[in-house]
Amino acid sequence: MVEQESIRVVHCGGSELNFRRAVFSADSKYIFCVSGDFIKVYSTVTEECVHILHGHRNLVTGIQLNPNNHLQLYSCSFDGTIKLWDYLDGILIKTFIVGHKLHSLFSLAQAEDSVFTIINEEESDVFQLVSVKLPKSTSQEVEAKELSFVLDYINQSPKCIAFGNEGEYVAAVRDFYLSVYFFKKKATSRFTLSSSKNKKHAKNEFTCVACHPKEDCIASGHMDGKIRLWRNFDDEKKYMYTCLHWHHDMVMDLAFSVTGTSLLSGGRECVLVEWRDATEKNKEFLPRLGATIEHISVSPAGDLFCTSHSDNKITVIHRNLDASAVIQGLVKDRNIFTGLIIDPRTKALVLNGKPGHLQFYCLQRDKQLYNLDIIQQEYINDDDLIQIELTKAAFGCFGKWLATVEERQEKKETEPELQMKLWVFNKKTQGFILNTKIAMPHDDHITALCFSNAEKSEKPITLVTASKDGHFKVWVLTDDSDIYKKAVGWTCDFVGSYHKYQATNCCFSEDSSLLAVSFEEIVTIWDSETWELKCTFCQRAGKIRYLCFGRLTCSKYLLGATEGGILCCWNLLTCTLEWSAKLNVRVMEPDPNSENIAAISRSSVGSDLFVFKPSEPRPLYIQKSISREEVQWGVFVPRDVPESFTSEAYQWLNRSQFYFLTKSQSLLTFSTQSPEEKLTPTSKQLLAEESLPTTPFYFILGKHRQRQDEKLKETSENELVQLPLAENIPAINEFFCFYSSFFTLQPMYYRLPLSYVPCL
Repeated sequence: MVEQESIRVVHCGGSELNFRRAVFSADSKYIFCVSGDFIKVYSTVTEECVHILHGHRNLVTGIQLNPNNHLQLYSCSFDGTIKLWDYLDGILIKTFIVGHKLHSLFSLAQAEDSVFTIINEEESDVFQLVSVKLPKSTSQEVEAKELSFVLDYINQSPKCIAFGNEGEYVAAVRDFYLSVYFFKKKATSRFTLSSSKNKKHAKNEFTCVACHPKEDCIASGHMDGKIRLWRNFDDEKKYMYTCLHWHHDMVMDLAFSVTGTSLLSGGRECVLVEWRDATEKNKEFLPRLGATIEHISVSPAGDLFCTSHSDNKITVIHRNLDASAVIQGLVKDRNIFTGLIIDPRTKALVLNGKPGHLQFYCLQRDKQLYNLDIIQQEYINDDDLIQIELTKAAFGCFGKWLATVEERQEKKETEPELQMKLWVFNKKTQGFILNTKIAMPHDDHITALCFSNAEKSEKPITLVTASKDGHFKVWVLTDDSDIYKKAVGWTCDFVGSYHKYQATNCCFSEDSSLLAVSFEEIVTIWDSETWELKCTFCQRAGKIRYLCFGRLTCSKYLLGATEGGILCCWNLLTCTLEWSAKLNVRVMEPDPNSENIAAISRSSVGSDLFVFKPSEPRPLYIQKSISREEVQWGVFVPRDVPESFTSEAYQWLNRSQFYFLTKSQSLLTFSTQSPEEKLTPTSKQLLAEESLPTTPFYFILGKHRQRQDEKLKETSENELVQLPLAENIPAINEFFCFYSSFFTLQPMYYRLPLSYVPCL
């Protein structure tokens, strides 16, 4: 049973992994990244999420290893707290209540009882770097109100703050200013670059900063693609800088290697540049990383780097500039034209991904499954180039068929170029294969497309498209065999219209016996057997924005939301308006597993959620201000394991979970269980094995386990492998021999924990 208090709106799977720099563990086995309200712990080898640290009540804005205990992690959040974690066990050790909105976090080994953070006072654009003293206490929650001012007028981005030369000074950049604060002298040096454009129209504005770990050297990145290396900055009159220049666009981030012998830089070119010895001539490249590099991190051991990218991806890179792992989050495209779709086969979330691609994203594992290249053309990153856009997508029954629409329009007054593709799922390749390509299926933009629910009717599957050209078309699957092979293809079977109005929406009833098509302010109902117009509904309150049929016991109802802010419910048996409500609906989604319908409206303070059944206008559940932003898309995802809410207000979440996407492409949902419970057993097993200490038994068991794995590979998949009895396991026998001799010789120097003695 789930308590009512446990339900809240949270940033969920698909949150930005590239919001802040990722952080490596001391042994480079794990990588930590902020993700909405949570901190995620990934394995750098398997790319699996092995832990989710949850406890903050708002967006997490910074993470840092505890410099005095590398098994612990600090985090800060907009909720005004700094938390200390044991990241291997996923345990929250302590919470420090600061009270301010914290924008970033920095930790130094020299400051044992303090951390640094960025706060802002009353003015929203004035940020300060302060030191927060963390008091020692046995309590789990401690107030940390002692703040010491360090620097003023700084940028809120942590990329614009860097500590150098083992914590002797801190450098901060903003606009055209570089400020350096020396902790011992308690003095600040400030340097200013010219704000005017030079002859090459380049800009001097600072974008990021990094400090050499052992020398007095500061590297700064700039809008014009230049990197400046500052020296002698302890004297405002004798300072000097040299320039490195390869990037043709702004430098997004900089990082020195652990020893300081190399400087790493990245930007919009999608290339990681390593400047060895910080010289112009001696540089190496790792190109084709796929998206803009926004952050660069270096492991404490110096053996790994990682880059965070604008497509919500983290790439783990070896010291020799070989990419070794990719942690792909939900790709944030420029526009989500397709909306949020659920693949019936995998229950994956499907939407626009990389340009010209559909991404399939597993919400349970918070991991991208794969990308499907729809447009199948090389993408050229040019703002002046008119691109082909993937605008619509829909799945057929059981996920066997997929329909996509791509459009390109040179100018507003010209006719768009349209192409519709039908894809079929291939069981052998476990992927979609192009079946039919239809050029110019309509004369104007396609506004909607939907498949019939063939699994709930005996009729063959059909596809309907609606367009601004005033027509809707019915496409059917026909025999397309020839003398060489048997095949099927799609062809147009019927074209419908209504008084030359633009067709804006279309949807099938649950049993596919009826098709509803909206023509601006008018809703038409068609018989799917004869394609005869049965009836029309008209509501003079603006064009129909959304249209959907009721399900299960409410299948006799049809709902429509208008641009004029009216929600209408029609009874299909009596052909009358059942009820209407004044509601500015921006999203309307039916639950496939119940009669419930979720509607999200836009108000002056944010977006509000209403859950109701079409049979009655009284909402089952209302939650105001689920997001301050405008919500653009929503979708119900069937649960693998149903919940057990007892309260009537929350029962709409029992069989499905509701996700919604905001204008800034934040994916949110209603939290009903701990994110840790969503980890797969495989992920937990990986963490358990990797976190075992290196005891003598660990080495012995690992050696024999490797031998056993080699034998299993040689064994046929159809053969039965009989496991040996406990007394015949070589690792156990060798362990007891080692155990007895070791403790006989050194009884006072080693004691094996009882938790690691095998139970026989």
